[in-house]
Amino acid sequence: MHPLSAQDLTRALEGRDAETLLSFYTEDAVVRFIDRDHPPSRPLELRGRGQIARYYEDVCGRAMTHHVDAISADESHIAFLESCAYADGLKVSCSAMLTLSGGRIVEQTNVQAWDC
Repeated sequence: MHPLSAQDLTRALEGRDAETLLSFYTEDAVVRFIDRDHPPSRPLELRGRGQIARYYEDVCGRAMTHHVDAISADESHIAFLESCAYADGLKVSCSAMLTLSGGRIVEQTNVQAWDC
């Protein structure tokens, strides 16, 4: 697999492609979520590709749109802003920072806000 690019990530996120998204992670990757239910002192953590796979299968299977509003990348990090919307109009905004090693994601932190 070639090193992850901003274009690859954008295409997979916006296309809700769980299989491709999972391929971007190392076996021992960690993804953290900070939101209303998971404050910075107690973020939700997904450890390893098995937990990350279940997350992407769930999210990518939902009837919603994903749009990458901005993205920036270098050889060791990717940062992006993403806007999501459910069919009923509920919106979610996410800011994410990814750390790469060998062109794959080893760590990711998402800070997300949901409409109430």
